[in-house]
Amino acid sequence: MLPKKDKQLSLPEKTAISKEDWDKRLQHIVLDKSQLNKLVMDYLITEGYQEVAEEFQQESGTEPGVDLSNLSDRMAIRAAIQQGDVINGIHKVNKFDPEILDSNPTLHFHLQQQHLIELIKKGNIEEALSFAQEELASRAQENVEFLAELERIMALFVFEDYTKSPDTDLLTNKQRQKIAGELNAAILDSQCLDKDPKVNTVLKMIFWAQKQLEKKGVSFPLLKNLETAELEVSHLSSTKEDIFNDQILDMMHAEESDES
Repeated sequence: MLPKKDKQLSLPEKTAISKEDWDKRLQHIVLDKSQLNKLVMDYLITEGYQEVAEEFQQESGTEPGVDLSNLSDRMAIRAAIQQGDVINGIHKVNKFDPEILDSNPTLHFHLQQQHLIELIKKGNIEEALSFAQEELASRAQENVEFLAELERIMALFVFEDYTKSPDTDLLTNKQRQKIAGELNAAILDSQCLDKDPKVNTVLKMIFWAQKQLEKKGVSFPLLKNLETAELEVSHLSSTKEDIFNDQILDMMHAEESDES
């Protein structure tokens, strides 16, 4: 779905492109609106915005290619995890498709670990210890990675005030979002759908293109803010590479937070 480029606008042999020159080139780019609409619809479906997707379908005439009614089930499952109601989330996903967790033991273990974290956050220490011993300990002994993850959670018990633990990230909403995202990706995979919106690939392509220009020693208008599309004329440094990747993650986390 790459935009068509005017052949007369080939890159001149110079090492600097002004913002004005860049803007002129962009004005000559021909975009297929139907392809843009498909990109938007793909994002709405992947992220689970059912009502918005239905309205967008009516307004733009873009076919979703999937049954939009299924989005509500997937979003209810993700919302349960994001709200800390893990057991309810597990119940919902098993009702939706029991093979998802049966075929993905790592995901199932992560969900159980998240339930343990939620018990710790609520101060239900005895219940948390009992759950860890009965549901997680035996599985962790059979898997080195599981054991390391469980030990990190159990280390929270050492601190009377959990907020003073070096592993406080386990107690944040980002941890919930991480597990909810992992479950959402598994559900999408079970439906033969991409786990990430195609727009994420477009953003990565933009980043890749900027790196190619940098390697050629070209000074150009760098996309430095994904939310505002603000540009600055500069080379793309490794520091800005990290900022660019962080912005993609922050935008995704912000969207998930808005849903919870």
